[in-house]
Amino acid sequence: MSAKKARRLIIRQTKSGIGSPHRIQATLRALGLKGHQRSVEKSDSPAIRGMIAKVQHLVEVEEV
Repeated sequence: MSAKKARRLIIRQTKSGIGSPHRIQATLRALGLKGHQRSVEKSDSPAIRGMIAKVQHLVEVEEV
């Protein structure tokens, strides 16, 4: 039986969340992004993809 490797995403914040609505700022914090030009690695899931969709204008995503 072959184990399927979970896909990973590298999410990098490219623009500041300052001045954005509170919900956008909260989504950035929930993703683990603490500031401009910071990046985090997360597993690919529908919940993470939904959060990325809400802040797509502030982040870049790379599949690993």
